[in-house]
Amino acid sequence: MLETIITSKTRVKLLLKFFLNERNIAYLRGLEQEFGEGTNAIRLELNKFEKVGLLMSFGQGNKRFFKANIAHPMFNDLQSMMRKYVGLDTIVENVARKLGNLNAVYITGKIANGLQSAIVELVLVGVDIDKSYLSKLCERAETVIDKKISYVIFTPIEFESYKKTTDRELFLIYN
Repeated sequence: MLETIITSKTRVKLLLKFFLNERNIAYLRGLEQEFGEGTNAIRLELNKFEKVGLLMSFGQGNKRFFKANIAHPMFNDLQSMMRKYVGLDTIVENVARKLGNLNAVYITGKIANGLQSAIVELVLVGVDIDKSYLSKLCERAETVIDKKISYVIFTPIEFESYKKTTDRELFLIYN
């Protein structure tokens, strides 16, 4: 649906990259490889976003890196829109809030890195989570967001150990 409102595929990819996870930082050539698109289209969109203040850039060596301007008045609205587009709002509403003994939910994988994916990868942190009930909730959410949901469950102690050993991006969506 977002593609009907925003006709530039490059613009949609950039919005996902920078506004789904505000910690994402990227440079032009890296985005070219990630998106599989030419640098001109990406450069034009980056410059437009920077000109209106949605993105900020900084130099490091001979590279110019971009990141979301979280102080921009529209940042929260754009982030909310990207979360709805990916279905994170539905996951939090339909899954996380209905599991009472859940401490936190993190998203990982491609979506945590601001890329489109047919699979939403979750890390759930909690104690005594009813896996059967969780599975049913995920099945319902999958039909709503039209994406597959995969998850792993950790106790808080296991999660602390996991964080120390993983190099995967973890993005908190529920706490």
